[in-house]
Amino acid sequence: MHIIRKKGWELPERLVTPQSVFCSRRQFVAAAGLLGLGAALAPGMPPSGAAAAEGSLYPAPRNPAYGDAGRPVTPEDLNTTYNNFYEFSTNKRIFELAEQLKTRPWDIAVDGEVEKPFTIGFEDLLKKVKLEERIYRHRCVEAWSMVVPWTGFPLKQLVDMSRPLSAAKYVRMETFLNPEMAPGQQPSFLAASMPWPYVEGVTMAEAANDLAFMVTGAYGKPVAKSMGAPIRLHLPWKYGFKSIKSVVKVSFVKERPVGFWEQLQGSEYGFWANVNPEVAHPRWSQATERVLGTDERIPTLLYNGYGDQVASLYSGLQAEKLWM
Repeated sequence: MHIIRKKGWELPERLVTPQSVFCSRRQFVAAAGLLGLGAALAPGMPPSGAAAAEGSLYPAPRNPAYGDAGRPVTPEDLNTTYNNFYEFSTNKRIFELAEQLKTRPWDIAVDGEVEKPFTIGFEDLLKKVKLEERIYRHRCVEAWSMVVPWTGFPLKQLVDMSRPLSAAKYVRMETFLNPEMAPGQQPSFLAASMPWPYVEGVTMAEAANDLAFMVTGAYGKPVAKSMGAPIRLHLPWKYGFKSIKSVVKVSFVKERPVGFWEQLQGSEYGFWANVNPEVAHPRWSQATERVLGTDERIPTLLYNGYGDQVASLYSGLQAEKLWM
């Protein structure tokens, strides 16, 4: 008999994402065999985060405007061991596989409709911005949520640094493409069914909103590899799949980018993906959310509770599918 003993950081069965939701969202990848990667995971400790060289920057001062998310911060050991990072696996506990992520050296290319394209090293970027901590809510499209003390800088700072031309209408972001490092990107697992690299985008107006945040740290330290080290995006009013991890390219473009999940199933995952409890996913309700690490199931808020800061971005766009 094979006896499995749960570790202290593992979620009780009652708190796990319902199987119907978990499986239905992953039906697009299951046929390619990536789900089998879960068997390769063994219990272990959460990752240590990015390189120690930047550790002196953390913890950063907290921005008082974002010092309270309205509910307690999710424990770090849950956050770093229960999330999505499909480049490594569709299993939630991808933290051991994500340790294969090589975050040094790490360059970010900026191109497209800008005065002058450039590439900047991550450490050099950190020298040009002032880091701050913000406590944000995070709402996954799978109907679970958490609260995270992110460290980083407003996306607007990166936009300003890039000097976009007036022709730029959208900001397109792209993550790494390295099948040797990331098992989920290997053709033997995903073949041609997955549109790697992961791509997401926002409008220039969304990028200029103060809520849009480039994340370099969490929990008072460099952001963990499993959470998208060394730099990722967080958009707290949108479903989590819009918040791209491990960014290597930022392009200012004229045409609306088509994101990773929109390419896979555009009828269910769209460009806007703003949180709305009254608009169900085609295969499950978005009216409530399970708070990670608790027995709570709470009502979901429009724009994840950030409507006062972002609703005006969508004035006159009623014809758009803003909620998926």
